[in-house]
Amino acid sequence: MSLPTEQVGSIPRPRELIEAVRESGGAATPELAHLYERALRDTIEELEATGSPVITDGEQTKPSFATYPLVGLANLAPDGAEIQFEDGHIRQLPRLTAGPFRYSVHAVSFLTQAIAIARVPVKQAVIAPSALSLLYPADPIDGYPREQFIEDLLDEAEADIRRCLDAGAYKVQLDFTEGRLAVKLDPSKQLLRQFIDLNNRVLERFSDDDRQRIGIHTCPGGDQDSTHSGDVPYHELLPSLLELKAGNFYIQLASEKDPRSVLKVIGEHAKSNQRIFVGVIDPIATELETAEQVRDRVLQAAEFIAPDQLGTTDDCGFAPFGDDTSTPRELAFAKIRARVEGTRLASEVLQA
Repeated sequence: MSLPTEQVGSIPRPRELIEAVRESGGAATPELAHLYERALRDTIEELEATGSPVITDGEQTKPSFATYPLVGLANLAPDGAEIQFEDGHIRQLPRLTAGPFRYSVHAVSFLTQAIAIARVPVKQAVIAPSALSLLYPADPIDGYPREQFIEDLLDEAEADIRRCLDAGAYKVQLDFTEGRLAVKLDPSKQLLRQFIDLNNRVLERFSDDDRQRIGIHTCPGGDQDSTHSGDVPYHELLPSLLELKAGNFYIQLASEKDPRSVLKVIGEHAKSNQRIFVGVIDPIATELETAEQVRDRVLQAAEFIAPDQLGTTDDCGFAPFGDDTSTPRELAFAKIRARVEGTRLASEVLQA
């Protein structure tokens, strides 16, 4: 038995690229295009050198994991929903000012660039529609009711996923980092139920075979070495999370204080057709995990999750926002290498 292992998504961008993006103000320039291409190629080569059987593009050309579909849209204002992290810093979404809502960029554009370079399968991360539902303001938009916005959002989210599947993505992963945050914002879980329902309305548009190539990622956020909802008990999210109609789940675990209790909940609620990729690497920890630590985390997970349903991943992307410099690029690749090797070690033990 060889356990599958996949990364979540982002890799820290080269500092030269971050500075060039900042100086350009987001405007496209030949120099910036060159730096993007170089960062993408270097990232893919480095990921392949870790021994990863599946890679991503490292999100090198995305402004963030959440806002890539919004670049250049004219019907947005900057004063949307705020997400506060535990260290006090804030990330803010834009606010929709008029309809209709359309993506300006679909994730397949990132995927095709990566596939053209990579020598191993490529998975593609996309933003979950539940996150983008936060763009609609509390006060209704004149002539564009929320109900119509939701229908447009569902169509765009479906297209984002389907185009990647059709273009040859190994997997398509929906980033659902707002799941745990929803419980923090609304302990009644009404908001979480709305998020789950919205995402399922998209997932239901796909066949059973397609859904086996679709995954859901959850974590308490990970930006500038801080999280936004790590204080929310995981058992408040996981039963609902596993009701999502996807075949793969990428679940943050390495940074949890009591991983056994989390694994117990997962084991009780996971469906037989769901592959559970447990987080065995903490991207915001400065310490480099050893392959032996990873092995032991996998073997612990195998006590609660059947090995034929088990896989490994990182807790979160290493730099979900393009300007995050908190994790050295070299450390990210070293951590991924430890995950790959540790997963191999665990596979050997489980085979014995």
